[in-house]
Amino acid sequence: MIRIHQRFAAGLVAAFALLFTVAAAAQDDGPELVTEVEGIAEYRLDNGLKVLLMPDASRPTTTVNVTYFVGSKHESYGESGMAHLLEHLVFMGTPDHENIKQQITERGGFANGTTWWERTNYFQTLPADTGEGDDNLEWAVRMEADRMVNSFIAAEDLESEMTVVRNEFEIGENSPFRVLLQRVMATAYEWHGYGRSTIGARADLENVPIERLQRFYRQYYQPDNAMVIISGNFERERALSLVEEYFGAIPAPERDLDSKLWDTYTREPYQDGPREVTVRRSGATPTLMAAYHVPSALHEDFAAVEALAHVLGDTPSGRLHKALVEPGLASDVGALVFRLPEPSLLLAYVNLPEDGDVEAAEAALSETLAGLAANPPSEEEVKRAVASLTSDMERNLNDSQLVGIGLSEWAATGDWRMMFLHRDRLEAVETADVADAAATYVTRDNRTLGRFIPDSDPERAVVEAAPDPETLLAGYTGRETRSEGEAFEPTPENIEARVQRYTMDNGAEVALLPKSTRGERVRGTVVMRIGNLDALSGLDSIPDATVSMLSRGTENLTRQEIADRLDELQSGLIVSGSRSVSVSIDTRRENLMAVLDLMAEVGKRPTFPESELEEYKRQALAGIDRASDDPASVASRELSLYRNSKPADHPDYTPSFEEAKARIESLTVEQLRDFHARFHGFGPGTTVAFVGDFDADALRAKLDEHFGDWTADETFQRWSDDYEPVAPTRMLRQLDDKASAVLIAGQGFPMSDTHPDFVALELAGHMLGGGFLSSRLGDRIRNEEGLSYAVGGGINAHPIDENGTFFAFAMFAPENLDRLEEVLAEELERAVEEGFTEDELESAKTGYLQQLLLQRSDDGSLAGLLSSGLYFDRDMDWYAEREAAIEALTVEAVNDAVSEWLDPDELVIAIAGDFTGNDSEDGETPAED
Repeated sequence: MIRIHQRFAAGLVAAFALLFTVAAAAQDDGPELVTEVEGIAEYRLDNGLKVLLMPDASRPTTTVNVTYFVGSKHESYGESGMAHLLEHLVFMGTPDHENIKQQITERGGFANGTTWWERTNYFQTLPADTGEGDDNLEWAVRMEADRMVNSFIAAEDLESEMTVVRNEFEIGENSPFRVLLQRVMATAYEWHGYGRSTIGARADLENVPIERLQRFYRQYYQPDNAMVIISGNFERERALSLVEEYFGAIPAPERDLDSKLWDTYTREPYQDGPREVTVRRSGATPTLMAAYHVPSALHEDFAAVEALAHVLGDTPSGRLHKALVEPGLASDVGALVFRLPEPSLLLAYVNLPEDGDVEAAEAALSETLAGLAANPPSEEEVKRAVASLTSDMERNLNDSQLVGIGLSEWAATGDWRMMFLHRDRLEAVETADVADAAATYVTRDNRTLGRFIPDSDPERAVVEAAPDPETLLAGYTGRETRSEGEAFEPTPENIEARVQRYTMDNGAEVALLPKSTRGERVRGTVVMRIGNLDALSGLDSIPDATVSMLSRGTENLTRQEIADRLDELQSGLIVSGSRSVSVSIDTRRENLMAVLDLMAEVGKRPTFPESELEEYKRQALAGIDRASDDPASVASRELSLYRNSKPADHPDYTPSFEEAKARIESLTVEQLRDFHARFHGFGPGTTVAFVGDFDADALRAKLDEHFGDWTADETFQRWSDDYEPVAPTRMLRQLDDKASAVLIAGQGFPMSDTHPDFVALELAGHMLGGGFLSSRLGDRIRNEEGLSYAVGGGINAHPIDENGTFFAFAMFAPENLDRLEEVLAEELERAVEEGFTEDELESAKTGYLQQLLLQRSDDGSLAGLLSSGLYFDRDMDWYAEREAAIEALTVEAVNDAVSEWLDPDELVIAIAGDFTGNDSEDGETPAED
């Protein structure tokens, strides 16, 4: 009762303050336009709040991003992890918004919060207001303004959420790569806050007083330390009016910030010798890292440093790949540089196979890095790096949601316009610039790998201070505004009215939905279903490897030339799959035909080079080794092994980790070439869908040109995979030295998604474990009891086969296993015995239907939906009828279906983690009758 009274009183105070300040704000001239670059406008409110608006009429969603310029760098002694912990608590509500997670879920939105060294941001993507009474934008702006200054930050919320954050900490402790990265950062930075992990120290998380957290919140969560970014589909004037009404009502704080992000004064001294740190703990694959101090993202050298990282870490052109992966010393490599406003780090890493020679790999790594002095980056390497980096930036600029989040990151470097200036700088990078960067920063005594070595002649790298962004950007206007596209609401009716469907002469089915998009973007999906049960039996890993090798060299192009061509076209072409080959295309109108030319080259004329197959084997084996030491992978594999009774030669057989490795090791080039010749080709079972800015007639002609006569020798024929009953059981697998464990539970039943009860079960699954951290399982296990960082579940079924599943999962601290299982059982039994309420159902309907709309708003997802609709003979009218059935559900129908089909006593449970301190024993525990 005390807590309720305090919150009610706080709400009254906030309401009166809001009314007073709104009246005062109404007398000023409104937000001040500060600058505009390439269609993105910055405004400033009187209280200091920065506002960015980026309209994109082609998206049916709106993203609201609030960034506070405070992160782990600003934490004091004993406060490590405080910024991230505060990020969690801000989701716990205000007097006027007591259940933010549920409200986001009800509106069908997606939201998250993230913390980094320099900033904390909160973003939510909601269906755009249609002008028919929707209020998503107003609600989002009002809620964000409210929690800026009125969040509870209560002791009881800290008590429960602390254990959730601690579980997130423990999940990170399971990753040797992440742990090693933290140690490298801490070794490279002796004094600066960048050396502290954002997640914080466990002792600080467990013991921080609520008063310090509240003081931190009041200090930094203020309008003069924040930026609001609104991107997507909205009206500019209305958005400005809403920001002025709600954020403008917050008075400017009387305090001055301790430090602005560009004024912090702690600097690292010059590194006076190479350093080394060694982490020894359980794990399957060795890893090496080398880090070098480099300038900030504001410095004129930074673009050259990013290009240098690409020269070193790209696959397959990078020097590290050629020096370590191709000879078989490593399974994969990479390099990156952190975009930070103060002097940063260039990081190179090497992942080795389980039995890799660490000394030989370290020698090769050191030799490659040191070799930059005698063999600086070539013109070809630098051109390739610039093409790849600018391609990535250009593609992101065509996605208003990604741009909105990217602006937040660049704003944290000092000014959001740095995104565009950095793009310009990248395009201007010359070979000599990258060579100079390598010579300046990649030096022996500037490296953190290791050990301290006394030396009378150190090779120090002088890293200059970050320049003033206002000086850099004085008068900067950027380029012309890119095309915004048309407004298109992705309702089933609108989609069906626009989509064009036809069947190619070889039986492949095609769906085309042309529409104007931002940046003339085009998304495509091709699914080539191949083979039949008899022909695919006994082939083990050959189908998987064949698909994985398609992009590693063709009759006319090497693997590198394929990658270079995609960068040149500023496009994405991702090939994946096994006995169905899936191709995902992301390009622009002017490059679509060239991308299809490249797709035809990759799909029809692969050569499967011997050297590439050996590299693929090493990488696949290393991946299996990592999976065998990962709790989530182990639990998932145990569940699949138990439920799959198919023989070893069946295409759907689940092999053990050791069996999977043996299958990989036995692969030959001849097997892959033979499989491709027999099985790959268009025909019945192939579906093609494109959504975006394209000429439908030209696209149809191009598809016919390349794929109209391409067919497979082996005909496609699907086989059924109906539910097979299994006895309930509990399996627990011990994995040493894992701070976080995983539980996965499932119950199967004979049902397709056309069963009369499925719609009710689908929505029940959403109420049980779906939504944005707001569900029966999420509320109880995560929000109330603090037992798990990630928890969820749902119910799904196949469109044709009688194969339905209820599933639930949770990541948790091993000592919480007993309580977790107890609470999970209680919630499932409550759902079966008591059912759901009318209020829960109505809220779930609204949120779930909005989520479906949100999914269709992404053109890539929509292409996938159209492709699967072709295969299962479902047009958009079918989905409209399904949504109408969801809308018409009654609480009695839902509860009857749950009572009929869900049985907690029939669960198969798989658990993996380190339980050496628990009473649980490794092995199977059959469920009691």
